[in-house]
Amino acid sequence: MTPHADTPTTLAFVESPVQLLNVLEWAHAQGIGSTPPPGGGVGAGSADGLVLVVLAPIDPMTRGQLRRMSELAREEGHVVRWEEARGGTAAPFRTVGGLSRLLRQAERVVMGDPFSRYVQLLLTITRAGELVVVDDGTATMEFVGQLARGERLVRWHRKGGRPGPRDLVFAPVSSAARRRLTPTGSRRVEVFSAMPIEDAPKDVHVVANTFAWTRERFGPPTVTKGADMVGTSLVETGVVDAERYLEAVRQLARTHGVARYFAHRREATDKLHRLQSETGLEIVRPELPLELIARRGPIGSTVLSFPSTVVHTLPLALAGTGVRVTVCDIDPAWLTAGASPRAQGFLSGVTGTARDVHRLANSLDLKVS
Repeated sequence: MTPHADTPTTLAFVESPVQLLNVLEWAHAQGIGSTPPPGGGVGAGSADGLVLVVLAPIDPMTRGQLRRMSELAREEGHVVRWEEARGGTAAPFRTVGGLSRLLRQAERVVMGDPFSRYVQLLLTITRAGELVVVDDGTATMEFVGQLARGERLVRWHRKGGRPGPRDLVFAPVSSAARRRLTPTGSRRVEVFSAMPIEDAPKDVHVVANTFAWTRERFGPPTVTKGADMVGTSLVETGVVDAERYLEAVRQLARTHGVARYFAHRREATDKLHRLQSETGLEIVRPELPLELIARRGPIGSTVLSFPSTVVHTLPLALAGTGVRVTVCDIDPAWLTAGASPRAQGFLSGVTGTARDVHRLANSLDLKVS
């Protein structure tokens, strides 16, 4: 721990590897922390006093990636505080109680997921005059839109559904968090994002994430002649039918000569086993966010993806390498009966607003009978 761990100027909360990566990108853009010297070693420490709090999830894959990302954060000179925030019934009370003093003292709070109930609860405690939201994937686009429209904060794949009992109980906290994320004369709100942010609320500062830290820290990668594919958790979240997704992957792999399939950390093991046995693809479980894996290389000259965060972030991370990111739209016929009415429009918007990507000429060729 550094001397700044007890009285941090900036307190950051993350629950996923991508959120942690984007806090590192934000800190780099702010000039907070330090890059390791060429011979290795640990950074000199942050004069700003950034403490990065990991609200650890239960999923083993996510925990593993967060452990590795925490090592990178420490190498950059940041203090990392690992909280077993979900380790039993008493864990949330213990975590919130242990963080309350830091929350009240911090001048700036950085968060990766404003939809998180944990983060929303913590927001009701802080008195920070500056709040920063960094990317948690494509959800950032939906967050900004909901904030602008004054709507309750609901994840896009759940929007349109009826609120459950837990939603109703938590509604006052969620409303308070939304108010806290609305700029006032005494509170500045910033969104640091690689996503295309349009129609942001008045007085919300939008700052572009260019993945400068990733490009400086890793690579350039070795680029192979083959193609790689990026997996998605759209099946696991109930948006896309599993059989149609598997058939789409089979056809894409056969058509484009895909050799490797980079699994999303939330993809189910049985689905991945089936993909491997039916397609012959090499299934890769990345130990870091894909932006870092791709930048370290080797990476295929073509990267295929369905609508997801990486169609926005990979072109930035791989700028100047010659790698082409190709996106395949989700056919409406692939959606499950329980998918949110908002799903198709949101996924189309993710693809349509992506810059520097190649779009498959006719995704309907992949329609499953």
